[in-house]
Amino acid sequence: MASLLSICFTALFFLQINGHCSSTPDALNGDRPLHVSSAGSFKIALFADLHYGENAWTDWGPAQDVNSDRVMSTVLDIEKPDFVVYLGDIITANNLPIQNASLYWDKATSPTRERGLPFSTVFGNHDDAPFEWPSDWFSPSGLPEIRCPPDILRRGACVFRGTIRTQLMAGEINRDPLSRSRVGPSGLWPSVSNYVLRVESMGRRAGSVVAFLYFLDSGGGTYPEVISNAQARWFKSTSEEINPNSSVPELVFWHIPSKDYKKVTPRKPCVGSINKERVAAQQDEWGMMDILTRRHSVKAVFVGHNHGLDWCCPYKNLWLCFARHTGYGGYGDWPRGARVIEIAEQPFSVKSWIRMEDGHSHSEVILSS
Repeated sequence: MASLLSICFTALFFLQINGHCSSTPDALNGDRPLHVSSAGSFKIALFADLHYGENAWTDWGPAQDVNSDRVMSTVLDIEKPDFVVYLGDIITANNLPIQNASLYWDKATSPTRERGLPFSTVFGNHDDAPFEWPSDWFSPSGLPEIRCPPDILRRGACVFRGTIRTQLMAGEINRDPLSRSRVGPSGLWPSVSNYVLRVESMGRRAGSVVAFLYFLDSGGGTYPEVISNAQARWFKSTSEEINPNSSVPELVFWHIPSKDYKKVTPRKPCVGSINKERVAAQQDEWGMMDILTRRHSVKAVFVGHNHGLDWCCPYKNLWLCFARHTGYGGYGDWPRGARVIEIAEQPFSVKSWIRMEDGHSHSEVILSS
């Protein structure tokens, strides 16, 4: 009994997330925790708006996927992150004339998987969008030759149907042991990819939680671009369960910026290099930002979606950040890159910067102050 009590109090000291010694909270059951490096830090690379499979029937489309491979490889080889987040619009499903869009999903994540790095994904508005028939296909020139991957052609499945959210996510999870993604609670349907991961310490503090990472589906594609009230309530109840005293810092990731991003004017003390378009926000706000701005443990929210924005701006008690357009698919001709986040354990800090495709970095900002 004394030994059990000792273990309990030791766990209480290290975990700092519950007021009593208990089993793993429901929100984390089955979770494989991430770990800080031996140097006491945890580095995340954000790949946003890759748009694999765009214009797949042309020479241009596949060439852009090759370019996107190059950008990701450059960032991964220079930064050597511990973890990678695919921040939505991984594929352009509305351009994919095949049923099994997961083939392009796998292509997009291959640079990370080839390096043996764990990764997670969230959905963007293009990832399960229905196929859009180009109007010029009905002109005198007619339909182009459809170029499907050879294994799809052999199965005769070159059809104009997409792959829905649950199929894409379940396929990723079942195929790849490096994936840390989750489908999420069924009660949040039609949204998918709502889950939380924990980053744990190593060494003498092994098992103590350094940070919680939350991932949410911001909609789009087959349903409205919105984070629902049900998702907001899920975040509130989950965060209060696993981090009741807000003693552990939290970072939040989704694809489409909330309406609050429109309230921020990108000037000092904002940090970034491009501000080339207006914020394209979610259609409605159903309580998520109210919850986040009242929770002092939330340090930053990270989104993609706008290819011409890469700034971080302070907003109330947290930071609102855009990633950097990583993929050569999608609109815009701005140089590609990726946002990098580094969490330091002792003393705790969150730092971020942009790593560009030519190798240089810029726009470093401290997000934990």
